[in-house]
Amino acid sequence: MEKKITKKERFMELKEIVSDRTDLVEFLNHEIELLNKKASVKTPSKTQLENENTKEIIVKVLTNVTKPVTITEIQENDSTLATLSNQKISALLTQLVKDNKVVRTVDKKKAYFTISE
Repeated sequence: MEKKITKKERFMELKEIVSDRTDLVEFLNHEIELLNKKASVKTPSKTQLENENTKEIIVKVLTNVTKPVTITEIQENDSTLATLSNQKISALLTQLVKDNKVVRTVDKKKAYFTISE
C-alpha cells in the first residue's frame, strides 16, 4: 500500500517547482503555515474530557477491588458507572489496557480486569 501524500507535502513540492515566482512561494508558505497551525490546535473534545474522568473512576474502582472483576461487577461498585453501557465501559477499559494501567485476562470466554502493578 502506497503512502498517501499529504496536503503539506504537495505544497512543499509546488514551492520547489515555482521557486522563481516569489508571489506563489509566499502564498504556499502561508498555506503551509495555516496547516501547521491547524495541526497544533488539537484540544480534547467535551466527550474526551468526560471519558478521562470516567477512566479515573474505573481505575479507582479497580484499585479498591482485590480480585479480577468483570465489567458488570465494575458497574455494581459505582453508581456513576452503573448509568453507562457495558460497551462504553469496555471501550474505556480497552484504552486503559493500551495505556498499561489495567490488565485484561480471559477465563472461559469471560473478560476480567485488574489494576496494573
